[in-house]
Amino acid sequence: MTQHFVDTHCHFDFPPFVGDEAASLERAAAAGVEKIIAVGVAATRFDGVLALATQYDAVYAALGVHPMAIAEHQPQDLERLEQHLQQRHPKLVAIGEIGLDLYIENPQFERQQALLDAQLRLARDYDLPVILHSRRTHDKLALHLRRSNLPRRGVVHGFAGSEQQALAFIRAGYAIGVGGTITWERARKTRHVMSRLPLSSLLLETDSPDMPLSGFQGQPNRPERVRNVWQALCELRPESPQQIADTLRENSRTLFGL
Repeated sequence: MTQHFVDTHCHFDFPPFVGDEAASLERAAAAGVEKIIAVGVAATRFDGVLALATQYDAVYAALGVHPMAIAEHQPQDLERLEQHLQQRHPKLVAIGEIGLDLYIENPQFERQQALLDAQLRLARDYDLPVILHSRRTHDKLALHLRRSNLPRRGVVHGFAGSEQQALAFIRAGYAIGVGGTITWERARKTRHVMSRLPLSSLLLETDSPDMPLSGFQGQPNRPERVRNVWQALCELRPESPQQIADTLRENSRTLFGL
């Protein structure tokens, strides 16, 4: 049987994909990647992400203001986001990448939390799932998600926390994004967590061009390497490779309405 994949998190509007989109999508398709969610990180990039989704069948869009862009964030950015939500592009499938980050210098954490809450309200108002970023903030993020009680929930992307933290998100109805971290032998904690979580709560992602995989050091990450993430996950899990591929693909299609 053939495996098919969804890369649920790709920054396809960044180099090395800019100007090479068609060839990049051909490479992804050859590896079984049938759909890619291009994830926006700032209001200045919204139009470009939507243009990619318009032009290419395989590309879907998520729009959001990333916590790492907090220094550049302007009040009108949320208005721009809501304008796009009102227009409701047929391939706009999520609000993201949004969330919290205490890893960056000068995190302006109060502003981050206000920006997150505003975007969670938009997700509730427009009935969309969210794609969540969290570094050193899992417990704080979980508190915001409990308060917002979104109907469509979403995914905590690039998860590298504890099993207890993962299960808290899963109990709240959120999926967990599995990325290239698990291809590294030294990432013992994350590999152990991903081996134990319910398969029904996992999604595959690359975070391209970020989050490089083992064996590809120094190279931009790419959507076709979601197959490598799947292969690494198969080594950690008891289910058959085909069951893992099929379940994660269906999880992605269900969450994002693909």
